[in-house]
Formats: sequence, C-alpha cells, structure tokens
Amino acid sequence: MEILNSKIFGESLSSTPLLVFHGLFGMLDNWGSFGKDLGEYLPVHLIDLRNHGRSFHSDNMSHDDLADDIFRYMEHYGIGKAHILGHSLGGKAVMQFAVKYPEHVERLIVVDISPKAYPPHHQGIIKALETVDFNSVHSRSEVEAVLSQYIPEKSTIQFLAKNLYWDDDKKLNWRFNLRTLSEKYNDFVSNAIRFGVFEGKTLFISGEKSNYILPQDQFSIKQQFPKAEFVTVKNAGHWVQAENPVDFASVVRQFLKIN
Repeated sequence: MEILNSKIFGESLSSTPLLVFHGLFGMLDNWGSFGKDLGEYLPVHLIDLRNHGRSFHSDNMSHDDLADDIFRYMEHYGIGKAHILGHSLGGKAVMQFAVKYPEHVERLIVVDISPKAYPPHHQGIIKALETVDFNSVHSRSEVEAVLSQYIPEKSTIQFLAKNLYWDDDKKLNWRFNLRTLSEKYNDFVSNAIRFGVFEGKTLFISGEKSNYILPQDQFSIKQQFPKAEFVTVKNAGHWVQAENPVDFASVVRQFLKIN
C-alpha cells in the first residue's frame, strides 16, 4: 500500500490537523509559506497527490483513486478526523473524499473549483510539456525556452519548471507523471465528482478574476454541500493562494476559527 508524500508543520500541536492538496501539475512545495504560517496554530500536512511531486506514480487517476489515497494517508498517520483543503484538481479530490468518507472530515475547504465536469482546457500545456525532449535539453532555461513556444504566460512556465529535477541518469526530468496525466486527463477534469452529499461545514473560495466557479454553479454545489459558504478573494485569479496569499490565509483562518 503506497502512501502519499507529505511535509508536516506544527506536528506537535494537539488540535485537529489541516490536510492540504495542490492542483494539476503542482506539488506540496507550492504551499510552503501557507503551511509554515498556519503550522503555528494547528498541524498542517502539505501533501503531493499521486503522479505529482514525490508521491508514487500510477496508471490510474480517477476522483475515487484520489479520495482513497486521502483515506489511506489518514489511516497511516492515525488521523481520525481532519480539516481538508484542496485547490483545483486537489479540490475535486477533497470533494470526492468528503462525500465518500464524511465521518473523517471536520471542515472542508474547496479552492476555485466546483464538483462539475469541465471541458478540456489544458491541451496547450500538455502539448508543450510533451514537446520537451530531455535528451536534447541540458538546463532549466532551455526547457523554459521550449515551453515558451507554446505557453505565453511567464508565470505558468515558471510554475511548471518548479517540477524539474535531475534524475539518476543525470538528466532533467519532470517530477509529475506526464504520461498518466495526459492519458487520464478526461477522468479527472472532464468528469464531475460522483454524486453524494457532505452535510458538514464547507467553504468554497474563488478568485475574483477566475471563472472556475460561476454564480450559477452555487445551486448545484448546494445539492452536494448543503452547508456551503462562498467567499471571493479580491485581486486573485485561479491561483488564489499565490496571487493574494494574505487575504487567502485570513479567509482560511477565519473559517477554521484560528486566530
């Protein structure tokens, strides 16, 4: 049984822990400052999803797979109940977990994603990543130059480049499992989470400049998460926690009732 890789802050604190899950092509390191700050109040587990970061690679990538990974992680660490936070793909994972294992969730935080199916919208990024030939590039700047032919946003290129590492053959490579993420893309993006209801306290956080959660989505969200509250963070797009970290952390602390 493989357990997700994590980094834990505030491990010695006795309050209910917070488990944090990143989005597609992300990794736990993206949440380092947030984890360190909140780790002063409660235990914070920053966790790599399967096929990402330093977690195990797998041929499977459904919402159910991701939810079961969270269950096994909590079982492994002896966590009976936790606050669960997920951004984007991580948000889909935590929603599926909450409806499947509601007894293990104290409070649920979903960041800039809804339970619905989304049309495919990462084809350009996947094409760019697949174009990188690690036999012919020998530095991060060379990889970034290849990506820039397909991706205009410098911030997106820098975000993806954080996943580069030197493998055992002394070659650059991606930490994420690009093959599975490409092959199973429709399983986790173009499918809604399975229907189920989580009756616990839930917060949906969206970025003011993002269109991932639309006003008309709130009705269907309430069908599965009847106690859902909605907060919009100003001056932020889809990467809410990176674009306005101060207001984002404040909203999370308020919802979890920590000072």
